[in-house]
Parts: sequence; C-alpha cells; structure tokens
Amino acid sequence: MRHFDLVIIGTGSGNSIPDERFAHWNIAIVEKGVFGGTCLNMGCIPTKMFVHTADQAAAPANAAKLGVDAHLDGVRWPDVRDRIFGRIDPIAKSGRDWRANDNPNVTVFEGTARFVGPKTLDTGTGETITADRFVIAAGSRPVVPDVADLETVGYHTSDTIMRLEELPQRMIILGSGFVATEFAHVFSSFGVQVTLVARGDLLLSKEDREISERFTEIAKDKWDVRLKRKAVRAERLGDITRLHLEGPEGEENVDAEVLLVAVGRTPNSDLLGLDQAGIAQHDDGRVKVDEYQRTNVDGIYALGDISSDYQLKHVANHEARVVQHNLINDEKIRSDHRFVPAAVFSAPQIASVGLTEEQAKAKNIRYVTASQAYASIAYGWAMEDTTGFAKLLADPESGQILGAHIIGPQASTVIQPIIQAMSFGLDARSMARGQYWIHPAMPEIVENALLNLPLD
Repeated sequence: MRHFDLVIIGTGSGNSIPDERFAHWNIAIVEKGVFGGTCLNMGCIPTKMFVHTADQAAAPANAAKLGVDAHLDGVRWPDVRDRIFGRIDPIAKSGRDWRANDNPNVTVFEGTARFVGPKTLDTGTGETITADRFVIAAGSRPVVPDVADLETVGYHTSDTIMRLEELPQRMIILGSGFVATEFAHVFSSFGVQVTLVARGDLLLSKEDREISERFTEIAKDKWDVRLKRKAVRAERLGDITRLHLEGPEGEENVDAEVLLVAVGRTPNSDLLGLDQAGIAQHDDGRVKVDEYQRTNVDGIYALGDISSDYQLKHVANHEARVVQHNLINDEKIRSDHRFVPAAVFSAPQIASVGLTEEQAKAKNIRYVTASQAYASIAYGWAMEDTTGFAKLLADPESGQILGAHIIGPQASTVIQPIIQAMSFGLDARSMARGQYWIHPAMPEIVENALLNLPLD
C-alpha cells in the first residue's frame, strides 16, 4: 500500500495547492470526473461565456428604444457551443496532462475516492493508499428533486445542458435560483421559449427582497414564470416532456422539448465514506471545518462546496490559499468570510455583498438604507435603463457599510468598490467624498447612494 505526504481529493481549487514549495512532497491527486472541477468545465467559466454571447444576441431587441433598428438574423448554436468548449476542453486536458506527466512528485488517480479507514483511501482505481495529510476538495453536484417518473423521462442539469446537440423550441427550467435564471437568460436570448417553474413566490428569493421582487417583475415580462408551483410528475409524449404541476389554482402542466433541472447543489460528501475516516459532517452533508479549514481529524482539511456555506469559486479559491499556507506553516491563518460577494449573471445582472435588509432586521442590527436608480445618473440616461437600482445598508453612527445590493447593467463590476470599502473598513462618508468618481460613469450610482444614506 503506497503512502503519500499529501492526498488531494478533487481538482478544482484543490489542484492549485501544490506549487514549487511542495516539490519535495510526495502527493496524490484523485479526481472522479473531469480535471479542473465544476467551475472550469460546467460552471462559472463556460456559463459566463454563454451569458456574454446571449447578451450580444439580446442587444438588437434592446436597441429600438435608443433609435437603432437592428435585428437578430439567427444563432448558430453549434458554433456557439463549440467555440466555448473548444477552448474549455483542451484546458482541462492539458491541466490533467501537466499534473500527470510534468510533476514528478505528483501521482494522479482517476477514480471516485472513498475512505475505507483512518487516513486510508480507496482511489477508485483498484489501489488503496494512505497519507499523513488529506485535503478534501471534492465539490458538489446538482440536486435532483423527488418528482415522479423524472428519471424515466430524462432531464438535463447544469452539467449537461450546455452541450445540447441543437436548440429546442421550448425549454422548461425547474428552479428559481442563480443557475435557473442565468440559463433562462441564455436560452431565451437564443430564441428558445422558456418556462420557469418556482416553488416560492419570488425568483432569486435569497437576495434582498426588493431586489428579488424587481427581478421577478422583469422576468415575468420575458419568460413564462410559474410561481408557487410544485412539480409532481414528469411524462414523455413522443419528443415532448410534460411536467405536471400543483399550484394555487390546482393542477396544470407545461410542455417542452427539453427539461432543465436547476434546483440547487449538494456536497459530494456522501460519496467519500467520511464516517470510515471519523470526519464529522453537518446535517446537510457539508464537512465540518474550523476557521483554519481543519476538520476534526488531525491532518485533514476541507475546502470549497464540500464544506462551505458558499457555493462560489472565489470562496473556494480563498480557502485553498488558506489550506495551502496552513499545510506548510506552523503559524496558521484563518479564512475570512466576513464580506463574501456574489453575482447573478442573468438579465439584468444582480450583485450583492453583506446583509440584506431582512437579515439586518432579524439580527436586530441598527441600520439605515438608501437606494439610487440607474435612471437617475447620466450613464443610466444613456442606456435608457428604467428598472435598475443600487441599495445600500449602513450603520447610522459609524457609517460602516453593512450591505449592498445592485440590480442592473454590469452590477457585478459596479459593486466592487463597495466590497473593497467593507473589507478595509472605509466608511460611507469617506468613500463618497474622499475620492474622485468618474463622470459620467456607472459607479456614480454608488456615489449617489452613499451620499443619500441618512447617517447620524
């Protein structure tokens, strides 16, 4: 039985850990799927390449209000798909080949890892190994809901939907979060009739309520949005999938050529035999870690979706840097999850950081708030944007920003100065008046919202 200094399970953010400082370590890397993890292969990177293409496809329809008569001739789906994966797939392959062939201290196992004892791992390749240290970075996978006959009928998830052979005429998307709404934007921009089925009364319900209400209002004008619906049964009728729903007005059904299930993700912890290694888990399956990313077993760390509340690549990357440091240094560092931003790349974009107003109320935190519409700034006039706005929450005494929520063009970029201010303790007054703000530019929406905060 071979013994290693370090075993890394998963090749997403975990693959970034071994650098030149680990050249004298004997390392094993175990990957059950495609090298590079979810983000590279079926997550944030290819989806944003599709989103950008969708933005271009949607542009002609939005040009009329500006006095420009444009039209979309068509979308060459195979060209769109193949351009994206023609770039992604070689990166995944070269990453695998580089680790396997050009890192003499690294052994790559391609199989489903499973602990069979304390610090003892079945690699899924027929070989069992042991190690002094482990990093569990095995990620998550799409949740499949309990809907009768769903498996028989067949469906897509975010893992497979981007590799369709051809665009369907219609698509049902079961879900209401960021994955569902991003793909609704992509495929509707390409001419697909999208029906979005949500169990709750709002889309993107984890956002600040004013944001989710505005987004839901906009979405209803673009897609067939079915709120407060529960999917109870799936049925196949020739080339058509029929989804049977229960809602406020009784039973109904929707038909489409393609069904996309996008109701959330679950950690891959159930595949790993963690009990055999004595590794503690939360009730939802996430691996329990402390602020240093250590599990309850000495020498075993975990990071990313397998252990984190945040299913975000930038969080996994941060935690990987913490684990990397703590593996080779006696003086440990902590992960910093104080101000974790997130973005939804739908149409319009949404970005957020910090507390929502509902969370501030629930925690009995004193706050003031201010909102600023895109339509109130010069660049908003240029775009004729009538729906976007930025909302800030701040401590009325100190002026420290508690939360920020933006819906509108380039929200994921516009919010970045606020993330910086929160991270480095810059108060709202200093942020608003202590620097130049380019005029006219979209960040003026942040400047004006800061100035409108009714601070003490």
